[in-house]
Amino acid sequence: MDLGLKDAVVIVQGGSRGMGRAAAECFAADGANVGIIGRTQADLDEAVEALKAAGAADAAGFRADIGVQADVDAAFAAIGARWDHINTLVNAAGGEVVGDFETLTEERWLESVNLSAMGMVRCIRAALPLIRKAEWRRIVNFSAHSIKRQTPSLIAYTASKAMAASISKNLSLTLAPENILVNTILPGSFASPALRKWATAKGIDADDLHAIMRGIDEHFGHPAHLPRAGDPQEMGPVVAFVGSRCNSYMTGAFINVDGGSDFC
Repeated sequence: MDLGLKDAVVIVQGGSRGMGRAAAECFAADGANVGIIGRTQADLDEAVEALKAAGAADAAGFRADIGVQADVDAAFAAIGARWDHINTLVNAAGGEVVGDFETLTEERWLESVNLSAMGMVRCIRAALPLIRKAEWRRIVNFSAHSIKRQTPSLIAYTASKAMAASISKNLSLTLAPENILVNTILPGSFASPALRKWATAKGIDADDLHAIMRGIDEHFGHPAHLPRAGDPQEMGPVVAFVGSRCNSYMTGAFINVDGGSDFC
């Protein structure tokens, strides 16, 4: 299916690893120009070469910590110097702060909000002038399926991701008159670098998606209908469609990609 992405400009914040990288590669395969934002230069460099190999018309990495306003401003200034517009912005990154309500310090709460919600806000705010210059415009934000299935040790993370979902929903209304479509992806249990690290620490084979899901069921009581975790590569085509020209009438949606659950 041609998603109408040839020569489009797509920026994926968090595009050097995991689900963000999978999405970036799908945009690249459809012929888009793809910029990725991440914190580690080596990861960016390696991912950019993969994007070029996948078919990106042009690809570049921009090093930035989305928790720091000056970094975000500098990254989008560099993006604007390379391309004069942005068709699609994907906000995929977000830090997972672990700790229960009574032990989390105020600093850790603020760290979670800064990474999982305010990082997204900074990037959208910086990107909007370039998005407004595009013929067609899309914003795709990552929240988390766990905002619907609470875990005591993830209270700050899920609260921050719920904040991100609320902001995304509001922007879908605010930006609709400009035909800027804003949608939210809610991933379930994907074998991201963070989840693989957790699995290894628990003695679970991080390469076995079924074993990871059994571990999630045992430790958190949150199994999926499909008896396995997701492969990050499975997220790529979903994000690419939602962020493409082909998605012309869906905005304000919360899109579960979770292997099946009892939540709508």
